Amino acid sequence: MLNKNHLFFIIFTAFILAGCNPAEEGSNETASKENQIEHDKTTQLDRILRDGVIRVGTTGDYKPFTYLNPETDEFEGYDIDAAKKLAEGLGVEVEFVETTWPDLMDDLLADKFDIGMGGITRTLERQKTAFLSNPYLDFGKGALIRLEDKDKYNTMEDINKPDVRIGVNPGGTNEQFVVTHLKDANVTVVEKNLEIPPKVAEGEFDVMITDNIEAIIYAKEDRRLFSAFEKDTLTHSQMGYLMSQGEESFHDWVNLWIDEMNLNGEFEKLRKKWID
Repeated sequence: MLNKNHLFFIIFTAFILAGCNPAEEGSNETASKENQIEHDKTTQLDRILRDGVIRVGTTGDYKPFTYLNPETDEFEGYDIDAAKKLAEGLGVEVEFVETTWPDLMDDLLADKFDIGMGGITRTLERQKTAFLSNPYLDFGKGALIRLEDKDKYNTMEDINKPDVRIGVNPGGTNEQFVVTHLKDANVTVVEKNLEIPPKVAEGEFDVMITDNIEAIIYAKEDRRLFSAFEKDTLTHSQMGYLMSQGEESFHDWVNLWIDEMNLNGEFEKLRKKWID
């Protein structure tokens, strides 16, 4: 029969041979838990400052806020310049991550970027699953039409007819507006937003529902087009920046940055450069 000393020696030897020192195992497990706790304490703002880069999600298809220039393969626009200023304020580099309007929220929740920028409307629906910053620009829904039709489409009723062909991009507030308010019109969803204005100019569509600022830009670029409901917009909204919920320190920093941009006239400079 084995005595207690022999039994302890056999068990201890088995642990050594298996590489499972009980004391070390307990120590490693404790260290792992401590590391996890420290990781959980790290805020998004901490990670951005630590990594030296902020990832900005943007669609690249919404002038004048975000546009992926095919000639340079670079993003440009109002919110692209703003993103660079945001990174400068943080003291980090900016990395642009291309997304789409239908995938915008999913990509944010999948941690593909830290903040969404590029003409994003502040809505109660988006606020349910994400966090929207303080507003930085007021705007409303308008319509891009042909110049020859400027006296034809003056009210919502004028464009909400079966013979009016409307082009709209998917996944954002433009499509939501069309689905809700223009149920009688002949609506076509076009995957690429940038393809709609020339289709209006060439007569394939009669109306493009979009934000009044985008309509202004396209009307400036193509004299065949006209920005309808430019001042008396169909809706009244504000733009903000999209972030994940539960990151208060990052939210507070971005909101203070927006306040500073307004106080120093930086957003006004961007408006003059890209819109006026």
